[in-house]
Amino acid sequence: MNQVNKRTRIQERNRAAILEAALEVFSQAGFRGATLDQIAKTAGLSKPNLLYYYASKEAIHTELLSGLMDNWLEPLEALKADGDPIEEIIAYVLRKLDMARSLPRESRLFANEIVQGAPRIIGEITGPLKTLVDEKASVINGWIEEGKIAQINPYHLIFSIWATTQHYADFDVQIRAILPTNGNTRFAEAANFLEHMYCAALKPS
Repeated sequence: MNQVNKRTRIQERNRAAILEAALEVFSQAGFRGATLDQIAKTAGLSKPNLLYYYASKEAIHTELLSGLMDNWLEPLEALKADGDPIEEIIAYVLRKLDMARSLPRESRLFANEIVQGAPRIIGEITGPLKTLVDEKASVINGWIEEGKIAQINPYHLIFSIWATTQHYADFDVQIRAILPTNGNTRFAEAANFLEHMYCAALKPS
């Protein structure tokens, strides 16, 4: 094997290990509570080896958040203006809930960043995220004006969807402590409940 290619593959593997370890540590301890020593240990690397790839804890955190924002925008981007309004909104709810199920650490990473004032992604929030939310709020307003869904505030509708879906990732410990032990059915039950709730709320009078 070419020595350069071998070295590149090792570097890629180490970078992936660092990001995976950092996601685990940041999602549990938050940015302030996490340390480079914890990340290096979780990645199975020495701290000097980690610093060869990333100059600081903030550099790792910023890279994780940058990739996360792409995932965060995708479910809302998929909401189609020419679809059935209630079906489109329910589909968005279910996509967000599935993200909470499949990407719980990413959700907690994002929540921790927001709680801290979003110092590393405020530009993404006031830029691409706000632009997308404004665009989809306009679509929802169009449906309201056409009498296809109930008279609701589209922004607070979107906020409520974020709250009722991401809760299942961000407050997973609380949910597990309260719900009876019945296997991993909470997401299916949540999907049924949220679909019923939003269908009732969106139905035009």
